[in-house]
Amino acid sequence: MNIDFARARETMVEQQVRPWDVLDARVLETIATLPREAFVPQAVRSLAYADTELPLGHGETMMKPVLEGRTLQSLLPQAHESVLEIGTGSGYLTACLAHLCREVVSLEQHADLADAARARLAAQCIANADVVVADAFAWTTDRSFDAICITAAVERVPARFTDWLKPGGRLFVVRGRSPAMEAVLVHRDVNALRTDSLFETDLSYLAGAAPAPAFIL
Repeated sequence: MNIDFARARETMVEQQVRPWDVLDARVLETIATLPREAFVPQAVRSLAYADTELPLGHGETMMKPVLEGRTLQSLLPQAHESVLEIGTGSGYLTACLAHLCREVVSLEQHADLADAARARLAAQCIANADVVVADAFAWTTDRSFDAICITAAVERVPARFTDWLKPGGRLFVVRGRSPAMEAVLVHRDVNALRTDSLFETDLSYLAGAAPAPAFIL
């Protein structure tokens, strides 16, 4: 099957991403430029621009393009900023973040996914993203970041994640219980955290952040 990926990318931007109120020029340029198909597993490459989550292995998935667009627009990394990504997955959102900011540190708990993401980033000549094999709930660092992007859902936002924010920094995450989840942007103000509700969605949970199973009698 011969697919015109450039045309598919243009259609995705105009028919999926823009209509979901993703209007920031830098974000749209990033999505319109980066070849999403280069980050999609070969088995599902024909679906690279479809309005659906895509399987990556280990129970992980690649977010829908519209949600990737809203994530980038909500976080809106600037050219001078450092970003922490929790959940590298395919490396596509990592690449988008790297296009928008100075530096990305991305955590991925599965070594094979991390290796594949590194190879894809290198193939696109993206040198300002560092993929680290680590469990976000065990990883430690003395660094803090301007922005944090969590690519899977949590029931509640763990304090260890917001502790990594610089003063004035912000964190994007989808929180709650499926299917009634909300995307939020958490801001670290001088003396407190402030949370803005963004939109409703549904997303697979980050490993270790899902609610405990409920027992039904």
